[in-house]
Amino acid sequence: MPTRDPNQPSSGDQLIAPDAHARQHERVRQAHQTELIEDYVELIADLIDTKGEARAVEVARRLGVRQGTVGKMVARLREQGLIHSEPYRAIHLTDEGRRMAEDSRARHAVVLRFLRAIGVSEETAMTDAEGIEHHVSEETLRAFRDVAAKLDPESSR
Repeated sequence: MPTRDPNQPSSGDQLIAPDAHARQHERVRQAHQTELIEDYVELIADLIDTKGEARAVEVARRLGVRQGTVGKMVARLREQGLIHSEPYRAIHLTDEGRRMAEDSRARHAVVLRFLRAIGVSEETAMTDAEGIEHHVSEETLRAFRDVAAKLDPESSR
């Protein structure tokens, strides 16, 4: 009986080679690390753009977390050069923070248009887009844009 290479999937196996599997999981881990940061920066930008300022108490309320949790993240965002803030004052985005927020918004919009174009309900599309936007590659975003434009030309305007 011939022996099988353990690194190659057999006809009944669905597993891929270990190196490829590890690369896939590394990309997911990297996306998870930036997901929360992007959510905070995007919310801060939204608050600044709609209310003129972002305060920790409002961020906490909108995310459903405690102010202490927001305080820790604000310190982390400050250390990463994404915001400027002082205790009990408004939070301001740096140029880098604003770029991150705009990139996240753009990815979100593409994913949302795609989900709507393929018939996903509005509520589900809104929820799913919030998670997908952080994990989607540029290649997949291009495909989403193309499919959405073909299925619903009005959505790309």
